[in-house]
Amino acid sequence: MSTMTHKGFAARVEYSEEDGCFIGHIAGIQDVIGFHGESVAELRAAFEEAVEDYLETCRKLGREPSRPYSGQFRLRLAPELHARAAMVAESHGKSLNAWVSDVIEKGITAA
Repeated sequence: MSTMTHKGFAARVEYSEEDGCFIGHIAGIQDVIGFHGESVAELRAAFEEAVEDYLETCRKLGREPSRPYSGQFRLRLAPELHARAAMVAESHGKSLNAWVSDVIEKGITAA
């Protein structure tokens, strides 16, 4: 799966058979921002315009834009699984964080 990104924002895109176009939404933020296009080029331009408009609107309102994904998240595991994962990471010469990040990257790439 490919992700369309612009200035740190990512797009979630689907095709609407009913409307005959691609419809996108900026992912991972509290505000609802949508855009659309009949071709990939139109969709890309509309996405970038939507991001720029959003940032400009936030500036005019004097508020910080929502930022998608900080790069941190909490994960709850059974203590036994946590210990096993830490041992596997160590056996690969990596921190648990680096190992989990690699595993997630491989899983996403394979999807």
